[in-house]
Amino acid sequence: MKEFVHEEMDLGYVDLDAVTSKSGRNYRDPDGNDYPSVTTVLSILSEEAIAKWRKRVGEEEANRIGHRASSRGTAVHSIIEGYLRNEDTSTYLPHVKQSLQNLRPILDKSIGKIFGLEVALYSRYLGLAGRCDCIAEFDGVPSIVDFKTSRRVKKKDNISNYFAQASAYAIMFEERTGRPITQLVTIISVDGANEPQIFVEHRDNWVRPLRETIAKYNKEQESTCVLL
Repeated sequence: MKEFVHEEMDLGYVDLDAVTSKSGRNYRDPDGNDYPSVTTVLSILSEEAIAKWRKRVGEEEANRIGHRASSRGTAVHSIIEGYLRNEDTSTYLPHVKQSLQNLRPILDKSIGKIFGLEVALYSRYLGLAGRCDCIAEFDGVPSIVDFKTSRRVKKKDNISNYFAQASAYAIMFEERTGRPITQLVTIISVDGANEPQIFVEHRDNWVRPLRETIAKYNKEQESTCVLL
């Protein structure tokens, strides 16, 4: 098994407090300021599509699929994190270990020095916070590395929110450390596939869509407050 090298970055804090409610997740910075999570903000991009899907398959089936996907996603993220931390992953269920086996070739080949795993970040500039899966060298380039799971192969045109999310983490990381990162890597473990999908993007191509979505989210929040 490859031994991954870690060089943890000092962010000035260990973690951020998080609170999850019906409206989404919020994080609190060390000064007591609250920020919506980047996933909560970007979820407005898929609200309409999800609503249509739930109507088509029915609430009970949608809830069943959603729970299964969430459970699998959590397990796969956990085993990847353990593997990258050089921990024993033998106790995971066989289907979760199989996901790691499918990912190991790309992890072993491309992941270099690791600067942080499950890193809690926030940005006053963006007004967002979140938890980044992995910040590491990928093929020798410092990168935001995000791991996703999917029931089927994804088309790039349908996952712009993934890239916007990664660009937000890159901005947050630079704001917190002064170290710019422009390479975004999204690795998707697909059910039944022997190899993951890998997308490598540049941060600056996704800042504008990110900012536009933040503005839309803030406008919706203001409208909700007025109605209340």
